[in-house]
Amino acid sequence: MNSSVSWFNSAKKVLKWIVAVSFSVSSSAAISNDLPKTEGKGVTLTIAVDIALTTDPWLAGNKYSQDAIEALSIAAGALPDPKVSVGIANLPTDTFDVQQEAMTQSKIEVSQLFPRGDSRAIKRKQLELFGSQYPHQRQDRKAKVVMTVSQLWLDAYKAQESIVLIENDRALFEQLADVAQATYSSALGRTRQQDIVRADLELTQLDDRLTVLKQQQDISQERLSEWLSDYFLGQYSKETSFDSGVSDSRIKLTGKLPDFKLFNPRLYDTSEKISQQRLADYLAEHPAVKELDQKIQATNSGIDLAKQKYKPEWSVKAGYGYRDDDPFGRDRADLFSVGITFDLPIFTANRQDKELRAAVSQAESVKTEKWLLLRNMMASFESVRAQLIRLNERKKLYETELLPQMYTQAEASLTAYTNDDGDFAEAVRARIAVLNAEIEALSINVDRQKVIAQLNYLFVNQQNSVEMMLNESSAVPKGKKK
Repeated sequence: MNSSVSWFNSAKKVLKWIVAVSFSVSSSAAISNDLPKTEGKGVTLTIAVDIALTTDPWLAGNKYSQDAIEALSIAAGALPDPKVSVGIANLPTDTFDVQQEAMTQSKIEVSQLFPRGDSRAIKRKQLELFGSQYPHQRQDRKAKVVMTVSQLWLDAYKAQESIVLIENDRALFEQLADVAQATYSSALGRTRQQDIVRADLELTQLDDRLTVLKQQQDISQERLSEWLSDYFLGQYSKETSFDSGVSDSRIKLTGKLPDFKLFNPRLYDTSEKISQQRLADYLAEHPAVKELDQKIQATNSGIDLAKQKYKPEWSVKAGYGYRDDDPFGRDRADLFSVGITFDLPIFTANRQDKELRAAVSQAESVKTEKWLLLRNMMASFESVRAQLIRLNERKKLYETELLPQMYTQAEASLTAYTNDDGDFAEAVRARIAVLNAEIEALSINVDRQKVIAQLNYLFVNQQNSVEMMLNESSAVPKGKKK
């Protein structure tokens, strides 16, 4: 009996020590952005983004498309190729003798077409304007890649670190189950059979949560691996020696959660709605909007191109005719001819007028694309900004009140149980509440970074470059020391 009491008291002391250490580690980890760190080196967010940008086939294809448009713009400014005609004219059909008739001649003609008005220069300018969209498209694509990869990385990170939190707590629940079993077997304390069942049930439920989280982790990692694969890189890029090093193995992420620096932080100083004009001025510098600006200019050039169709198209032709000697051997003079051809665009109602109207309508249609994009971006900003404000409030609440109170409550419940003054079920519920709160705090921190990534995408411009999207709020500018 004395040995059982001694063992029981020792088990309680060990349990209290484990709980104290567990609460100490959890409170410092859950309140910070380093919730908790995994061992070993992993794929950082910066590495993942760099690999995704290097191996993105869309960027390579877009550059090829720009090269094609630029080549076409040069070709559009050139004159059409001259035409050469060679033949025999006025050959007598009774004898087919080239000397019989004075009109018979061997002819060669050269003609050159001159397109209407300034259509060549306008067409070249239009294609150059279309080509100038592509750099903006690539900037927008890079910003989207950074945002998308960041969110996928953060999803995988959240699943990975949630698993770590549960696995860390599982040891405590196992110790609780052992103590409950010991106290029940020794008939000491207030442990009941249902407490044993409850402890085993909680362990089973933790295993189920781990399985669900590992499923989420696998899905997130597979979605992330799409952006990190370099399998087809040699087919569309000259970077044949590049090796991401992660495409053929299971991805392990670093344990550090980034803390992105917000672009234009003054827009988040108040929860009141931002002036529409002020917001539109910010968003007007976005690469996607700049791309549409170039497209609008290009379609406006289409209006000028349609107006050139009211002007005539000219063609100059020159020919030389060789005549053979007559049947008596006398020399015949060769013939030279020159002339011009042009059309008369005088019946314009059903052709030129309609083509001009179509060009004007097309230009107006593209303008509506810009307003639609800006309206969508402004609505996205307000929606995501509202999320950020509430997440900041929740983050503060968890850090300053909820987590400390839960740690205190859980420690008090467990202390009461180990001193035979508390209920086992209450101690377990308190510890589960702490675990849930820690996972929720992790989710809040991760969701906050995902929201900031979305907001920073909306404000990418020449001042806030794509490379700055991953800057952290604690980062020190180059050339300065802390």
